Amino acid sequence: MIEQKVSGTVYGVVLNDRASVRKIGSEALEAAPYKGAPQAPAMYIKPANTRVACGGTVSLPAGANNVEVGATIGLVIGRASGRLNRDNALAAVAGIVLAADLSLPHASYYRPAIREKCFDGSLPLSSVKPLVDLAHLQLRTEFDGLLVEQRSLADLVRDPAQLLVDVSEFMTLAQGDVLLVGVSYQAPQVAAGSQVRISAEGVGSLQFSIQGAQA
Repeated sequence: MIEQKVSGTVYGVVLNDRASVRKIGSEALEAAPYKGAPQAPAMYIKPANTRVACGGTVSLPAGANNVEVGATIGLVIGRASGRLNRDNALAAVAGIVLAADLSLPHASYYRPAIREKCFDGSLPLSSVKPLVDLAHLQLRTEFDGLLVEQRSLADLVRDPAQLLVDVSEFMTLAQGDVLLVGVSYQAPQVAAGSQVRISAEGVGSLQFSIQGAQA
């Protein structure tokens, strides 16, 4: 059987879990330039150069020794979808992927973090898996066999259906696009030379290695 891979645009979203909102703090969110928590999904794009298949190796950019590993689930869109509602939102999802949204450590969400979030190989992805109940799905992140983070999708500010509703209100998602449901603010950092594994019961796992910049 040939594994199905992601073919469309990958969209990410930040500050979509309550733990991250608490961690960044109300004082920081109310200050300029934010002046309040996001009222709509705060999105970004992970371009095609960022994708790495399960079992691959990620080479960090020159000068980088550590990288944040944001474990998340990606919703793979099965048909062109605009102005979805909660009743039909998940019917537009053809499957899901385990994703590791990698970012070089950076302090501000305000300045577009192109270099930090879009370097080559900064989005390891599993093959496409069948859609499962995501309401209380537990994501586990391990570095060299040690558990460093466990998070539940029950903590999402916008659950997958609502996220699809809110995003499709202002843009049409194309068949093959992927919508990442959100990563932890200041996700765990791993150093070059490490092995990373992300897993979720009923979904499987995603493994990859991190190496330093190549000459």
